[in-house]
Amino acid sequence: MALGRRGRDRTINYWPGFVDALSTLLLVFVFLLSVFMITQYFLTQEMMGKDTVLQRLESQIRQLTELLSLERASGQAADGEMASLRASLDAMQAERDDLRGRLAAIPGAAAENGREQALNREVEAQKDATASALARIELLNQQIAALRRQMAALEEALNVSEKRDVESQARIADLGRRLNVALAQRVQELTRYRSEFFGRLRTILGNRPDIRIVGDRFVFQSEFFFDPGSAALRPEARTELDKLAGAILELEKEIPKDIDWALRIDGHTDIRPIANAQFPSNWELSSARAIAVVQYLISRGVSPQHLIAAGFGEFQPIDTSGTPEALARNRRIELKLTER
Repeated sequence: MALGRRGRDRTINYWPGFVDALSTLLLVFVFLLSVFMITQYFLTQEMMGKDTVLQRLESQIRQLTELLSLERASGQAADGEMASLRASLDAMQAERDDLRGRLAAIPGAAAENGREQALNREVEAQKDATASALARIELLNQQIAALRRQMAALEEALNVSEKRDVESQARIADLGRRLNVALAQRVQELTRYRSEFFGRLRTILGNRPDIRIVGDRFVFQSEFFFDPGSAALRPEARTELDKLAGAILELEKEIPKDIDWALRIDGHTDIRPIANAQFPSNWELSSARAIAVVQYLISRGVSPQHLIAAGFGEFQPIDTSGTPEALARNRRIELKLTER
């Protein structure tokens, strides 16, 4: 029976690897979609800022147009007033000239002379009013010219803003394309290093039945590192972890600095509950085991920036059949080379 069970354990199950490959592709797609959404968000924010500037410029143009219309109306009223003043002045001057002629024909007409003086004063007053109206019209003309210059400047600023908006959209689109290309390159590079790293681990650790590669993860049975219900590393596990640490240190030298990578250590348990003073649940047990592996690798010189510890409890099984063999497969430590 033991030999039969060992044969079943060594049967290659391609389904988890296929699922993990699909999961990796899905994660890459989700990441690319997130980058696209972030790009669209910044583009929307910039466009909203441009729209606000355009609305403010259009509001200023409308205000200036209204002021220009008012000034033009005032100018027309002033022109009408000035024309009326000139007509009145011309009539008074004609009346004055008529009175002078009559006075010249009638000697000693003092009353008429007084009338002429009054008309002269009124004519002078009309002249002053006409001069004041002319000055006002000149001021209005200057104001209208200034408003026209300001409107021209605003229209030019609006055109420049629209041109910059078009250029900004083109730059953002180009940035998105370059970002997608760079991301794809980084994913390809990391995939290549992952394959080389796992191949190196397989060579270092040997072809053991309790160590296998499933998809993009290197899977150790928990019994390889820990006694049942414990998070303390077994003495024989430290020798194998020393080999693992050496492989990681070589990997740190090979992967370029601009690739932000990390080796994630995942702890998993089976579905049987645990509840004691040290581990109230399988969450604590799986997390403690992952942390124990990470701490030992750090003690062997591996950079903490390249390590992640995660506990999944019993909630990520790879075999749900409930048999003793399935429970054993679900109690595991997984290594996954990924981006941070």
